[in-house]
Amino acid sequence: MNLSEKPTGFVTMPQGDVAYWRVGTPGRPPVVCLHGGPGMPHSYLEPLARLGTDREVIFYDQAGCGRSERRPPRSSWSIPYFIEELRTVVAALDLGEFHLFGNSWGGWLALEYVLGDPPAMPVSLLLNSSPPSIANWLDGVHALRARLPEDVVRTLDEHERAGTAGSREYRDAFAVFNRRHMCRVRPWPAPLKTALGGFGGEVYAALWGSSEFGPVTGALKDWDVTPRLPEVTVPTLVTCGRHDEAVPEHMATLADGIDGARFTVFEHSSHMAFLEEPDAFLAELSAFLTGVETRRRSVSTRRGR
Repeated sequence: MNLSEKPTGFVTMPQGDVAYWRVGTPGRPPVVCLHGGPGMPHSYLEPLARLGTDREVIFYDQAGCGRSERRPPRSSWSIPYFIEELRTVVAALDLGEFHLFGNSWGGWLALEYVLGDPPAMPVSLLLNSSPPSIANWLDGVHALRARLPEDVVRTLDEHERAGTAGSREYRDAFAVFNRRHMCRVRPWPAPLKTALGGFGGEVYAALWGSSEFGPVTGALKDWDVTPRLPEVTVPTLVTCGRHDEAVPEHMATLADGIDGARFTVFEHSSHMAFLEEPDAFLAELSAFLTGVETRRRSVSTRRGR
């Protein structure tokens, strides 16, 4: 299945239509998937479609990337904009109970959605490679960068000082980091290549900045939900890779802050365990979803007696 093909439909937003895909067999509560980036369209999440044996899996491209429109001015791309976009998709698709999955920035969006005003209550949260603060993210990537080969670090430093981060030499050095800490599969899987082809650079700049290493100059500059994690009351699964740019130490902080959260580290993965260890990753998600739904049915049955 190639999710980069024709969308199932479009949801109308005031500043541009949002493309969505519905796959799988309706039955159990669907999983709504939030991609990262910001600006990385959904197609790299394609392995999650395998959860669709007994439920729908719903993907959409957030504004500014992929098959969705790119009309909003840069000033419109903000955290509140993307929360409202998610709410609009949920309402337009008439979703009742659903699970919410987010990778990287998508996990931050999921947390903002749950902690919003009014707060949202999905059946569960599945947070992959999404540390609870920008400070955590930067601490992690800077530590990993320092462990790169000396010539790679020197190239990154020189081009950043010179303002030539768009050069081929800088991109090649940055690719060394990505092959270690974003996706370790060789060659990169087709869904990831497809997503990179639809990347929304303007939305990335508006929310983040110019480089994964910072400085963060966009709307996420001071983002930090660490103090609010105890407010998350839905069952939560936190996952990451052992070699993740969202380092396990900081992902543990996220899991520790949410009462009862389950935390799993995939030993042979980095930032995209669903591409790097898809069988193990999907087995973990499936087991968690089944456990959550079984407990909900049990509680419902007891209440009905």
